Amino acid sequence: MPRRRRPHGPPPRLPAPRRIETGPDGYDYEVRPVPAARAVKTYRCPGCDHEIRPGTAHLVVFPADMGEGAVDDRRHWHTPCWTHRATRGPTRKWS
Repeated sequence: MPRRRRPHGPPPRLPAPRRIETGPDGYDYEVRPVPAARAVKTYRCPGCDHEIRPGTAHLVVFPADMGEGAVDDRRHWHTPCWTHRATRGPTRKWS
């Protein structure tokens, strides 16, 4: 009896575990890591107002109560900026 061939390639990706954190405003946010290999666009971090360049690992954060419907409300943060969000104020000064 011939052996069955196993498919080559990476195994199917499992969904990332749900990570919920409370922001300094008291609301719950879902936080998802974005690995450097999957970061292909430039974003602006709301914590420091600097660019998150392609190839930089970072976090995507959106309101937890809206689920997948929060696409318009998601924000891309540098990991340290999100970690220290409670101790920093707004960086952009509008004149």
